[in-house]
Amino acid sequence: QVQLVESGGGLVQAGGSLRLSCAASGRTFSDYIMGWFRQAPGKEREFVAGISRGGGSTYYTDSVKGRFTISRDNAKNTVYLQMTSLKPEDKGIYYCAAKRSFLPVIDSEKYDYWGQGTQVTVSS
Repeated sequence: QVQLVESGGGLVQAGGSLRLSCAASGRTFSDYIMGWFRQAPGKEREFVAGISRGGGSTYYTDSVKGRFTISRDNAKNTVYLQMTSLKPEDKGIYYCAAKRSFLPVIDSEKYDYWGQGTQVTVSS
């Protein structure tokens, strides 16, 4: 089992920044790729960003490229999502997820473990 706990969400004005954190416990963190997903009201959960086990490879959905940065610190068992130039459409509940894999995965249904989510609200 892997337990994931997100933090860092909040209310920010458009153009502002937030950094989300996701602390993991329970298994060897570096055995898992990590992903960030978000879910806006009335919409399906969507992939935002992912990172390889060692952190050397990252991938993003097109709408956040150049604005969001995913990173991880395996010594601290934590993955981060730095969000800049936030837009109202970035609003939603942000979840981190873990999957034991060597390959990138963007399908939420393939992830094994999920956090409880953290709310991000962007005012215009």
